Amino acid sequence: MQNYLHQTRVLIKLSIPVLLAQVAQNSMGIVDTVMAGGVSATDMAAVAVASSIWFPIMLFNIGMLLALVPITAQLIGGGQKYKVAIEIQQGFYLSLFLSIPTFILIFNAGFIVNMMDIEPLLAQKTIGYLHAIVWSVPAFLLFQVMRSFAEGSADTKPGMVIGFIGLLANIPLNWIFVYGKLGMPALGGVGCGVASAIVMYLMCLSMGIYIKLNKNLDSYLIFYHWVKPNLLAIKKLLQLGTPVAFSVFFEVSLFAVVALLVAPLGSITVAAHQVALNFSSIMFMIPFSISTAVSIRIGYQVGGKDYDNAKVTTKCAWTVGLILAIITGGFTAIFRTDIAQLYNDNPQVIGQASFYMLLCAIYQCVDSCQVISQGVMRGYKDMKAIFIRTIFSYWGCGFSTGYILGLTDLVVPRMGPAGFWIGFIVGLSFAAILFVMRIFWLQRQPPIYFHQSEKAG
Repeated sequence: MQNYLHQTRVLIKLSIPVLLAQVAQNSMGIVDTVMAGGVSATDMAAVAVASSIWFPIMLFNIGMLLALVPITAQLIGGGQKYKVAIEIQQGFYLSLFLSIPTFILIFNAGFIVNMMDIEPLLAQKTIGYLHAIVWSVPAFLLFQVMRSFAEGSADTKPGMVIGFIGLLANIPLNWIFVYGKLGMPALGGVGCGVASAIVMYLMCLSMGIYIKLNKNLDSYLIFYHWVKPNLLAIKKLLQLGTPVAFSVFFEVSLFAVVALLVAPLGSITVAAHQVALNFSSIMFMIPFSISTAVSIRIGYQVGGKDYDNAKVTTKCAWTVGLILAIITGGFTAIFRTDIAQLYNDNPQVIGQASFYMLLCAIYQCVDSCQVISQGVMRGYKDMKAIFIRTIFSYWGCGFSTGYILGLTDLVVPRMGPAGFWIGFIVGLSFAAILFVMRIFWLQRQPPIYFHQSEKAG
């Protein structure tokens, strides 16, 4: 019991800074929306549309670089601290390589905007935002490499500290570029893109300084004795990161496709669906922070061949996640009407959103289990298994169920967004079950399995 309590305390200690970093990141999005909305509804819409293009692309890149977290943790846990700098430097090279196609794609994303058939002024402002923020791509990816390094070394505080630095800088920079202060032109929503680009360079520089000033992090010498790009090492990063990147992309794209499918059902229905989805994304920050923490902890333990404690850590993460999901789910169910009223004062929107919130409460429990299980599997560097199970669960089970229930009369009279929420629950439940089964299988394997997997990687 003492060991379970110890592992739980370590997980919570690692999770809290990650959670606060997520709060800071989401707050930056809120600041952008509020300040752009202060100019006009069109500017606010431009920020939202541009973010819907920018965010999935950058999430894909984050997924590619997430492999550095378990790699770092396993090297440290295995007493191979001297190899960390080499892996992180290869991560820097990979991030710069990824910056090129990412920059080209976002800079030319106007064709996506034009396909949306939106009003010309909105399209112009959306493209302007993308053309501004695209310059932050190299800084954004370099920052993610350094953050992955810090988290892999079991220090999750830098992401939190730098996140709030970015938030504090984002507010005055938005004020300057959105409203045209201190001699700058008033750019409206496009100014949010300019401010965000500057913030990302500030965060990248701040993270580098933090690492240099922190004795523990600086002792890994990631900025010293640079080695040349190693194609085999970069290939290994790609092999580990690509399945995670596609898993993240297909998860995000599922919600994006559902949003498009419910759009013709009317503004009331769409608004109610968006209220429930937005609130669930806020609650998602809690299990996501535990998922990040458990991937770090499991990676360290597997690297040190401490397989028994890896099993204990897994159980602790599941338990903490389930308890918190029950609490947040209960809160959502009890106060669902009050929550909906915070978003909108239309009685019809509140009524529909309140019903979706009940489904959202169930959704939180299965979502917590599956996302924490993904963290465990990342700790074991079992990335390909995540991808296969994600595609089958989210799209094969979740989307097909949601489509049948939401937009057809094959089983019951079409349910609209409620059908898709049931589909989300079904898909996430399948994912949770498949991930848990895979983890049990992994934890029954002899130690030689993990040595062979490491050599193969």
